[in-house]
Amino acid sequence: MEDKEIVRLYWDRNERAIKETSVKYGRYCYQIAFNILLSKEDADESVNDTWLKTWECIPPHFPEVLATFVGKITRRISLNKWHLKTRIKRGGGQVSLALEELEECISDSNDVEKSVEHKELLRLINTFLGTLPETERDLFVCRYWFFASIQELCEKFSFSESKTKSMLFRTREKLRKCLEKEGYLS
Repeated sequence: MEDKEIVRLYWDRNERAIKETSVKYGRYCYQIAFNILLSKEDADESVNDTWLKTWECIPPHFPEVLATFVGKITRRISLNKWHLKTRIKRGGGQVSLALEELEECISDSNDVEKSVEHKELLRLINTFLGTLPETERDLFVCRYWFFASIQELCEKFSFSESKTKSMLFRTREKLRKCLEKEGYLS
């Protein structure tokens, strides 16, 4: 079923919309949630929460790209769940590692949100990503949006661990320089 048809089911308040979304994007959303939470049960719960949140958000929203829409919802729900689980004990996992890596070029999210408008920072990062070669951009997005492990990236892109880490480091450095040039970092 096409995305526009699925969205139309949501607008018509037809519960079949959830089933169709689950069939088409269930594995995609599960992978996002699992990469963040590293727990089958928590990932399943996040995906189920995604369907509820999608039901609540459509209408009034009419997403152009349903995959992106449900992916963002899954990511947000999973990160919130991750923050709750790690509030007391700060642990490992890909989320911690990925966020630590990004700290080199972006200060923690609270400082960023206090010092710049969130939308302007997103625009700048999207513009930066648009300047990267496709493979470099895909590698960066897989690591820092989907929280894929280094090992998963090595397998997906057929790179050695050393090359993968090196490419990510160079891209973070480029991002840091871009942010400094725009006045976001001192």
